[in-house]
Amino acid sequence: MRAITIASQGSPVTPNVRVREDFATPIASANEVIVRTEASAFNHLDLWVGRGLPGIDIQYPAIGGSDGCGIVESVGEGVDVAWIGTRVLLNAAVPKIPALQPSSIPAPYDITMIGEHVYGCHAARFKAPIENLLPVGDTDPVQAAAFGLTFLTAWRMMVTQAGLREGQLVLITGIGGGVALAALSIARHFGCMTIVTSRHASKLERAAQLGAHHGVLDTGADFSKVVRALTNRRGVDLAVDSVGKAAHLSCIKSLARGGTYATCGATSGGDAVTDLTRIFWNQLRIVGSTMGDMREFREVFSLFSAGKLAPVIDEVFSPLQAVEAYRKLEAGEQFGKIVMDWR
Repeated sequence: MRAITIASQGSPVTPNVRVREDFATPIASANEVIVRTEASAFNHLDLWVGRGLPGIDIQYPAIGGSDGCGIVESVGEGVDVAWIGTRVLLNAAVPKIPALQPSSIPAPYDITMIGEHVYGCHAARFKAPIENLLPVGDTDPVQAAAFGLTFLTAWRMMVTQAGLREGQLVLITGIGGGVALAALSIARHFGCMTIVTSRHASKLERAAQLGAHHGVLDTGADFSKVVRALTNRRGVDLAVDSVGKAAHLSCIKSLARGGTYATCGATSGGDAVTDLTRIFWNQLRIVGSTMGDMREFREVFSLFSAGKLAPVIDEVFSPLQAVEAYRKLEAGEQFGKIVMDWR
């Protein structure tokens, strides 16, 4: 089958991208299905798969892609054949069975990621556990693929982990990326005032067109004084950050008393400098978040189905344009999601 592979580990990633026509078609095991891919979408994770991740033994050639929408083509043992022909959207976070521990200790939410730990959706077919697939009816597969991972990630981070409430003040870093744009959409749904940051003035202008109340140009210096000025020195209730090291301290200093810093990634590095005095004195919270479960997936997708949330799509490529798609992702030029249309 046709597959977009990363032939070997390296940085930059783009020179290692190959479009192959001879990749083995996956076979469903028990409780799994094979999905004929209609659309797959890119995330920054696709670059980490190519560069390599500490502690994760990625086998090359690798197939990325943690966003996929398509038609169930065949089913493994234990799956009702009625699923065949159904259009489904993937939740790439497959829960691991937690280790035995005292019942008084909450079980950790640990996952295996399709498109990171195992072959992903950037192929003509992908396989997934039936429990991780959501029927989406006649939804446009390109829109669905663009929605999945980023909105699930932002929803868990903001709503489940940070406890987002209506009318709060929200700071979102790195606007233009998929999670940041999903966070903006969710914050607007909750009626929040939003402040977004970017290194590019053009992205701030586009964010304003999407309803961002204020934009802050990130020059690499501390932007917290600008944020505080925009909030009459109060600060924000929630900082939504996937930038990491380069933005962390500015986010902490931008928080109001009792505020929350929520992180789901660290594209600029994870070894951030923080301010513990400010954290304990202002009683701040720091929460981490990764992906989300199927309950959260259904919650956020229901808002998509109702027309209340929608992804921003930067550009749609064909599989034969895979190298160009990776190049654009790696250059950070996109505003919104890069999607591959397999139809």
